Amino acid sequence: MGRQKYTLYESSQGVMNHQTVLAQVLGESKENVEIISRYIGSGFGGKLFPWPHSALAAAAARKLNRPVKFTLNRKMMFSNVGHRPRTQQRIRLGATADGKLLSLQHDYRNHTSFGDDVRENCGEATPFLYSTANLKVTSALVRRNVGTPTPMRGPGAVPGLFALESAMDELAIKLNKDPVELRLSLDTLTDEEKNKPFSSRHLKECLQIGAEKFGWSNRTPAIGSMRKGDAILGWGMACASWGASRGVSETAVSLRSDGTVRVSSGTQDIGTGTYTVMAQIASDKTGIPIKNIEVVLGDSSLPPGPTSGGSTATATILPSVVEGVNAAVKVVLTVATKAKGSPFAGKDPADLALSEGRVHEKNQSAASGVPYQDILRMANVGTADGRGQSGGLGADPRAKNFSTHSFGAQFVEIEWNPLIARLRVSRVVSVIDGGRIINKRTATNQMAGAIVMGVGMGLFEETMYDPRDGHPINDNFADYIVPTNADHPDIDIHFLDIPDPVMGEYGARGIGEIGLAGIAPAITAAVYHATGVRVRTLPVRIEDLLGVA
Repeated sequence: MGRQKYTLYESSQGVMNHQTVLAQVLGESKENVEIISRYIGSGFGGKLFPWPHSALAAAAARKLNRPVKFTLNRKMMFSNVGHRPRTQQRIRLGATADGKLLSLQHDYRNHTSFGDDVRENCGEATPFLYSTANLKVTSALVRRNVGTPTPMRGPGAVPGLFALESAMDELAIKLNKDPVELRLSLDTLTDEEKNKPFSSRHLKECLQIGAEKFGWSNRTPAIGSMRKGDAILGWGMACASWGASRGVSETAVSLRSDGTVRVSSGTQDIGTGTYTVMAQIASDKTGIPIKNIEVVLGDSSLPPGPTSGGSTATATILPSVVEGVNAAVKVVLTVATKAKGSPFAGKDPADLALSEGRVHEKNQSAASGVPYQDILRMANVGTADGRGQSGGLGADPRAKNFSTHSFGAQFVEIEWNPLIARLRVSRVVSVIDGGRIINKRTATNQMAGAIVMGVGMGLFEETMYDPRDGHPINDNFADYIVPTNADHPDIDIHFLDIPDPVMGEYGARGIGEIGLAGIAPAITAAVYHATGVRVRTLPVRIEDLLGVA
């Protein structure tokens, strides 16, 4: 590191954002600050923001004129880098005897620090998830002497849907209706708050397929009526949703004369498979094998890329990859018409195509063509470079006429053994309408991780604060309980895989957060079905269920 050049190796969900903020803090130009974040094991919201330790490390390096490494200990991880705020919510429902919603009111408040106003948008899904004649959503902040909250996987929607879906389950019981049938009867293809149709909404199919895969028709509604050995079974379900959007991105693409491709962008892969899907798209557009495609990410010196948050990274980056590939291919086709010895010399580039890695005439098969790298070598050209840009969803005139969201249905089985006071989630079926799925393996990985996180939210995880100083008390993994492999249920994940027509050429929407939405209320609904105990505060405690036989 030179005296005025800073290179920060950081675990970041947004290298471009980190570069901008750190440059401001240090009083340097952005060109003198480089953020490198090649591989991140995970990122759920807290890594969207630069934290003081980053600036302190850079300041210390400047002072000492030598490299500095700053490591947060576990206690700092619990107190210094954000958290999901606590929420208090109240749902009021008015419905006819046959289940038509006449009114829906959602009041919520969340804590924030004295230094910032962070609002957890718990009412995000309330206006559009179900058809209702009258709607009211209110919010408030409560200031506490705690650290400033940050987004945490599924901010707003995840805690908000716990309240809304718990209320819907209670309504179904009050009306003596099946929880799935009640939701099916309230499905709507219009966002009634915005008075716009959804670009793509298949919640009804999610409910129907999920019920079939789960075996919902075998459910007996009476409390405690389903058993498995010494355990009482409970079956519960809930709906899920998450907003779909995309931001601004740039991608550079180089088709090289050695037959390889370089695709680069200043975004990052936080374990979601960004490297993989970018290579897939480049391969899909050119026919060049994925093994020959190099994807370079996680460096702020690359073309500006998006943050990895809000389930927007894939939807944002793909259009710029497509445009970058198309631009590079256009260069190759132009070279093909001018290169000495090229069989396409003198032809119109518009009459040529590149597929299966070969340049050929559009009215001929790829097999009749010439490998693109041979064309470049004929012209003594090392690389054919292209740059692609994608605008945000708001820049698409079609998108302005639609409401864009992903939807899903979560089905959960719990086992309650009153003899040993043991509660566990034994089975989950999740059906997701998340647009086109670019890579089923990475998408399934995202969903499975989110579901296990939902088990933690429902049964284990809670931050307890010292009322004297606002610090977390259970700031370690001995006292802060998270699910282990032993708590991992059988998980069946199904994607509808229906492209969203306003989300770009591939119709992909993000699915990183929707997998967590709806799991907790499905768990508490299942707990009620097994025990008759209605739990409205998370996590469910064994103490809540003691005495239930």
